Amino acid sequence: MTLKSSIKVSSSIAAVSVLAALGFSASTWASDEELKLTIATEAGDRESPQGLAVKRISDIVEEQSDGRITMNVFYQGEIGGPQELFDQLVRGNIDLFLGWPQTSYDERLGVLTLPYLTLGWDEALDAYGKGGWISETIDPILSDIGLEYLGPFPEGFGGIATADTYATNYEDAQGIKLRSQPIFPLPQTIQAMGFQAVPIDWSEVYTSIQTGVVDGDSSNVIYWDYTYFNDLLDYFVHSKHNFSFYTFLMNQDAWDALDEEDRGIIADAVEVVINEQFENAKAEDEKWIQQAQEDGMEYIEPSDEEMKDWIERVRETVWVEAEESLGEDVMSAVREHASEPK
Repeated sequence: MTLKSSIKVSSSIAAVSVLAALGFSASTWASDEELKLTIATEAGDRESPQGLAVKRISDIVEEQSDGRITMNVFYQGEIGGPQELFDQLVRGNIDLFLGWPQTSYDERLGVLTLPYLTLGWDEALDAYGKGGWISETIDPILSDIGLEYLGPFPEGFGGIATADTYATNYEDAQGIKLRSQPIFPLPQTIQAMGFQAVPIDWSEVYTSIQTGVVDGDSSNVIYWDYTYFNDLLDYFVHSKHNFSFYTFLMNQDAWDALDEEDRGIIADAVEVVINEQFENAKAEDEKWIQQAQEDGMEYIEPSDEEMKDWIERVRETVWVEAEESLGEDVMSAVREHASEPK
């Protein structure tokens, strides 16, 4: 189905949004109105954790509304890449979205991928949870660009997946080319760790590794590198330089156009999925670490000394560079709350 088709699917909510913008109260639209919404995930097919999450939200919403609210669900690559999907969300052509907020709208969103903010699972889940300090930092930023933040979808700590060779320290990383997501400050982080960062969109990663444009992938949990590139990659170094998580977002006009009951139905459905993911994320990540090793991928954890060196190098370089784009207020929150290396 084309993006044009998906726009038509959202016509009910779009009409409500227009009337709300003209001054009609959203509360005048009673909960007996039939609504058709669009939900999309930027990453993951139907059987991926992300794909299953958006489908489950759709099913819960339809069930709780007795079939009155239905959702068209789109998976990775079906109606566009990450930037295009985020653009369509901001414009209101997509109602709900699971993915990474793009920094093209506000560079302060780079705090979501700022390296080495948290260093352990308990700290990460507290920080990225709905009431955590990271969530409270990004909530008003997302609101400024017209998005309602419904909560996080945690995956785990990212690493470095490579073919033929690997590195667990700055010196050995020299000359190894890694694909990086083209989102600030992930390329800068990879550079600060000693690797050569090559920003590449997800859809081109397999070919880039296969043809030798890069030696591997970076900043993803092992699930993605094992599931999509296991035949190309030999090593996974768990550098844990970023905590990988996605965000559930809704277009603000679409959210405001709903009445209180329908907002509750959607928010509750998202909360169910988020709570399940928070309970299961660590075990899910560990499952894929084990599976990858059983299928021949070597899993490597840097020593405490190597980790400390990477943390210090990256924070001294990337955090200072991030000050200009993230702003003093955001960086003050970072320095106040970020985990301290042991």
